[in-house]
Amino acid sequence: MAIATMGVTVLDCPNPRELAAFYAAVLDWRIDSGYDEGDGDWVELIGPHGRQLAFQRSPGYQPPRWPGTEMPQQFHLDLNVPRDQLDAAEREVLRLGATLLEGDNGGKRDWRVYADPAGHPFCFCAC
Repeated sequence: MAIATMGVTVLDCPNPRELAAFYAAVLDWRIDSGYDEGDGDWVELIGPHGRQLAFQRSPGYQPPRWPGTEMPQQFHLDLNVPRDQLDAAEREVLRLGATLLEGDNGGKRDWRVYADPAGHPFCFCAC
């Protein structure tokens, strides 16, 4: 029997509303108005099948430095994108404020690595 069940995944960041808006646009999820009130220290996104992603203000937040180890990533998000849509998806996330950290080596690999506007690494994985 499980001791617990998985709840919401939370990303620390300097500006929860901005980062929630970025991921809402990338994933086409909606911002939960019940968790976007007051000072904006906590914002949640709601996705299909009850999936949730939240953003929490962290004073003094320092982004990881990928792929270095002096400020290593502690986790990253893998987002699936149809292989024939990778280039279009990349253009759109760059327009939304992402930064390309590592390409797919001319199509030799099945993933590309980006940083979101707060510096969290995430990957587009070809599916």
